[in-house]
Amino acid sequence: MKPLSPTEVMTKIAEALPADCKESVIIIGSLAAGYHYFSNDGQRSIRTKDVDCMFSPHAKAVVAAQQATESLLKAKWEPRSSGDWSKPGNAETKLEELPMIRLKPPGAAGADDWFLELLGAPNEQSNESKVFQRVKTSEGHFSICSFNFLALAEWEPIETKHGTRIARPEMMALANMLHHTAIGPELIGGTEYKRSNKDLGRVLALAWLAARADNLNKTDELNSWAQRMTDALNARFPTRAKELALSAALGIRALMASDADRDQALSIANRGLLASLEVDREAFKAIGIQFLQRVIEPLEWNFP
Repeated sequence: MKPLSPTEVMTKIAEALPADCKESVIIIGSLAAGYHYFSNDGQRSIRTKDVDCMFSPHAKAVVAAQQATESLLKAKWEPRSSGDWSKPGNAETKLEELPMIRLKPPGAAGADDWFLELLGAPNEQSNESKVFQRVKTSEGHFSICSFNFLALAEWEPIETKHGTRIARPEMMALANMLHHTAIGPELIGGTEYKRSNKDLGRVLALAWLAARADNLNKTDELNSWAQRMTDALNARFPTRAKELALSAALGIRALMASDADRDQALSIANRGLLASLEVDREAFKAIGIQFLQRVIEPLEWNFP
């Protein structure tokens, strides 16, 4: 994968999105984290193929995704044609057989170029972990996917100068932890890497970046994560907040107990979000210990 400037990618996306859609957009994933920590540092970059763009709130997600897709297509963005489920469907195509909306920016030619993937905010009235919704476009029928714990990304997202918002790093970390309360066997397609290791490793990568930013800027952001996680859980999952808080770190504790899984998680992080920094094994283990002490234990104490 090619190194990407988070600021350049964010600018390109913001320029292509229609103005009336921007207020519905929350960028999540690697781009959001990279922009948050590197937007003022031109020496830093990330590596990622998929840039995740979530439309919020749930009730408006399909309409906003449809409008954004049509606008991007008019601006010469193209549906990504490689991979499974890449051909648009029609009214007769079953929802589960529709491709996701994945669009390549103008000029993208190779398989390693990044693409924009559209997602929907989850319905907080549903307990389903993953839900698909149909989106009709001039190119055919597609789908957008919602993941239940991404409701946390909607909690106090950060405004950017581009008119779009990004999810808070601690909210992405918490969502990843809740998606993986154990190290599961599922592999990332075409690799020997466990998906849970990738996502749990992202949690520690975000914590490492927060600690690094605190050191550079003389701030105390990492120590604020536990209270923000507490507030977000109470706001987004009021009837389940305690249950979720007390189970959130099960996957991280499993990762910290396994050298092999933690090394794999670090390897993935160093090829993605941390590509321009190259964190070593000792530092990665150390931030895991700090994360448990400075974030997880206070979070759990908040739910006696």
